[in-house]
Amino acid sequence: MKKLLVVLALVAGVLMSPVMLRANGPAIDFTLERIDLGTIFSDQLPAFSYNIEFTNTGNAPLSLSAVRACCGTRVVSWPQEPVNPGQKGIIAIEFRLAPRAQRVNRTVTVTSNDPSQPTSIFRIVGQIVDR
Repeated sequence: MKKLLVVLALVAGVLMSPVMLRANGPAIDFTLERIDLGTIFSDQLPAFSYNIEFTNTGNAPLSLSAVRACCGTRVVSWPQEPVNPGQKGIIAIEFRLAPRAQRVNRTVTVTSNDPSQPTSIFRIVGQIVDR
């Protein structure tokens, strides 16, 4: 009986730990999970600029330590100061796409002090087609 109680206590502790981490600290929550460009014709490609919005849904200040983008995507700006609980932050990005048929799959990697999700990946997807 004692062993059963110990096992149940351990299982409950393991199951509750992610909840406790989320409840006690910063938490990053993106407004959108990704940007879907849809289908674009290769002869009509604009330069793209987007603001990736997020909210600190935790109860402690959220600090971004790094924001990196791949594949020619440029990070224009991101919050250098901590984002207080309940407040929003903006990561500004821009990029150009080559005028050829291709699949778009770019990422922006955000490193923060969110204990349950220290690295977040934001995706930009789409399809470029020839006419």
